[in-house]
Amino acid sequence: MPAPTVSAKPDTSLVRRARKMDRILAETYPDARAELDFTNAFECLVVTVVSAQTTDRRVNAASPALFAAYPTPEAMAAAPREHMEQLLGPLGFFRAKTDSVLKLSQALVERFDGQVPDRLEDLVTLPGVGRKTANVVLGNAFDKPGITVDTHFGRLARRFGWTEETDPVKVEHAVGALFPKRDWTMLSHHLIWHGRRRCHAKKPACGACPVARLCPSFGAGPTDPVEAEKLVKTQGPA
Repeated sequence: MPAPTVSAKPDTSLVRRARKMDRILAETYPDARAELDFTNAFECLVVTVVSAQTTDRRVNAASPALFAAYPTPEAMAAAPREHMEQLLGPLGFFRAKTDSVLKLSQALVERFDGQVPDRLEDLVTLPGVGRKTANVVLGNAFDKPGITVDTHFGRLARRFGWTEETDPVKVEHAVGALFPKRDWTMLSHHLIWHGRRRCHAKKPACGACPVARLCPSFGAGPTDPVEAEKLVKTQGPA
């Protein structure tokens, strides 16, 4: 399905405010990056696929044994299902995730000569790979700009008043229109880190938020600095 295009040019004041907010978040989270561990494009693709409905730290704990046993698409495509289920067991939904990584690896071998493609239109044809996963791989494994609209990114984009869209693809394009393409990958990291650490879904730490004065949703959570500071996390979810 072709991606929707953004028809109207965004308001200049919105562009200015959005970019200022991102600059502040960049200063707040200078170490922002993908919180999944990987060493190459294949590992990036696999850990992103199996991270659904679990935490990055659990994936990072399981992935060394996974890639020690099956370091390439060829090896993983031939993996015994029972062993793969055992390796992925701690992540939950291990049968579905085993299906995903086996089919994904087989597709890489059969259609891409065992190489992870570096184009979004190719990545999204792989089993279990949608735009979110594709953009993670493009931005973090290939250094090609991509916006990763996970639950945190979408929530913050709406709270910040950058878009009212709820469909992830529409959010991606609406927010992408506010920023230079070169900023997209780091923008994703900044919002995801902020969403995990301060701008929580149920009780955001508004009184301890570095972009509070620019945020139209200020007051959605405690505004008292002392109370809000107690909600701040120093790392993403366990």
